[in-house]
Amino acid sequence: MSSPVVALQPPAALRRGDPGFRPIAVGLFFAGVTTFALLYATQPLLPALVAAYGVSPGSASLSVSVTTAALALGVIPAGALSERWGRRPVMVWSLSAAVVLGLAAALAPGLELLLVLRALEGLALAGMPAVGMACLADEIDGEHLGAAMGLYVAGNSVGGFGGRLVVSAVADLTGSWRWALAGVALLSAAGLAAFAAVLPPSRRFRPTPVGRRALLGEVRSHLADPVLRRLFAVGLLVMGVFVCAYNYVTFLLLAPPFRLPALVVGFVFVLYALGTATSTRTGRLADRVGTRAVLLGAVGVAAIGAVATLASLLWLVIAGLALLTVGFFAAHTVASAEVGRRAEHGRAVASGLYLGAYYVGSSVGGTLGGVAFGLAGWPATVGFVLALLAVAAVVARRRF
Repeated sequence: MSSPVVALQPPAALRRGDPGFRPIAVGLFFAGVTTFALLYATQPLLPALVAAYGVSPGSASLSVSVTTAALALGVIPAGALSERWGRRPVMVWSLSAAVVLGLAAALAPGLELLLVLRALEGLALAGMPAVGMACLADEIDGEHLGAAMGLYVAGNSVGGFGGRLVVSAVADLTGSWRWALAGVALLSAAGLAAFAAVLPPSRRFRPTPVGRRALLGEVRSHLADPVLRRLFAVGLLVMGVFVCAYNYVTFLLLAPPFRLPALVVGFVFVLYALGTATSTRTGRLADRVGTRAVLLGAVGVAAIGAVATLASLLWLVIAGLALLTVGFFAAHTVASAEVGRRAEHGRAVASGLYLGAYYVGSSVGGTLGGVAFGLAGWPATVGFVLALLAVAAVVARRRF
């Protein structure tokens, strides 16, 4: 007589202090570094692209917007693939392809091919953000997810400012935006190697192949949840604010009355380091006091910072940009962690929807901010930013 089959229970979710908690959090920290270093590599080079191709700031910003738009289109399919093939393989292959495409972009002979390669790079990177969030939600206990997500978002900020510093320094030293893109691709290859070495195999993930009908059902289910819809909207709005500000502040600082050297302007991106500290602390704060309170506070801080950048004093502009950065990273950390907690099924799809909205915000905010900048300069760009933050505050007022 055959013995009954006993279904194996997955291991318990990890809590902060458990032996497996740190390798997962640190591994995804390195993944965040690699992703953001590649994703926004051309942002400090926008003035150089304007000069090289004789285009407007808004046209040059397409080198950022096409990448984030392609990522937005790819996150849900990438999340579905991770349900079939596993979180770790999809993330490793995605980052590997993105590094290769980043190197290819440095060799592109014209703007058109550069934009095509940057779009393909964004599509490759789509396999990282949503899957990374889903991986954390799979493995980490919900009560400790905010802290782990904070470290992941901190990796995003380190990649953001580290990549931009490398780009700015190499461009200044060599006088070539091509060498700058190659440099950040090599930096990202090192981040990829660290990620692959540190991240352990999944403990709790079980493959669940998702067909097209099932995938659409997951999408409809998540979009029917009013709380998730509000979280997606928050991600879209705050990311639009963040990318818009950093796309065009370089033009502000290079022009009168500041006239800063290009290398000095590149160091503005060190402000991303504030996101590293903000993300980890905000995640823990939201675990204690709740999502709504932290989101409203983050939006308010970002709005104060945006207004401060209108000053004619350099230190006030930098301080304002710092506050805007803190507000953005706080809001993104809290919203992304809440998506992982709220989605009881199809977490990769839920994360994909959040990040799809998030990167649509990047593309739309970056491009429309360029239109505003072209029409009336930096004050118009700040007005656009404040309008987005006002909508975010209205959305965040509802209970989560």
